[in-house]
Amino acid sequence: MLFDSALKRTLMLVCAGVATIVLVLGVLYWAANGGADLLGGPKQTGRALIGGNFSLIDHEGKSVTEADFRGHHTLVYFGYTFCPDVCPMELLAITETLEQLGPKADGVIPVFITVDPERDTVPVLADYVENFHPRLRALTGTLEEVRVATRAYRVYFKKADGPEYGNDYLMDHTSLIYFMGPDGDYITHFTFGTPPDVMAARLTKLLG
Repeated sequence: MLFDSALKRTLMLVCAGVATIVLVLGVLYWAANGGADLLGGPKQTGRALIGGNFSLIDHEGKSVTEADFRGHHTLVYFGYTFCPDVCPMELLAITETLEQLGPKADGVIPVFITVDPERDTVPVLADYVENFHPRLRALTGTLEEVRVATRAYRVYFKKADGPEYGNDYLMDHTSLIYFMGPDGDYITHFTFGTPPDVMAARLTKLLG
């Protein structure tokens, strides 16, 4: 049984690696075909069709729409709590970035939107946010409500192909951190693995 468990975990991690490679290749293809300049790091590209209306529930069980964040800058990340590495790494990067910003971070709200509402219930999110920035707002909803949010932010997600053991599965998804303005408009984004000090330096200039 221990061997079976180890084998299952190995297969899951292999699938995660493959999914990450596929996602990176997709991002590079998008960049090479007229997308945002992802290869050069975060870049302001003018008004983009990213962001929009959504209606979800936060980790405290409160109804939340995009209007609740008006007047604040936001750092928005889409992921899921069962993610083995990428999602927690990015949320920790957001946490460290905000800490480096000091007082400038007071007007910035970190937002985590799940792409796995089947497992990411309100209680699950409530436990998860304890690991990251104290102002982090984690949002979930029905699958269709989540799809509305992902369409607004042009985020791809689907249950990963490969081994699936009951409630133990992986999700393929876009891994970008979106920096949105107080009016809800897109300002810039950061690609996976951008160091916190690089994000903090960029945000310091954008926040003025």
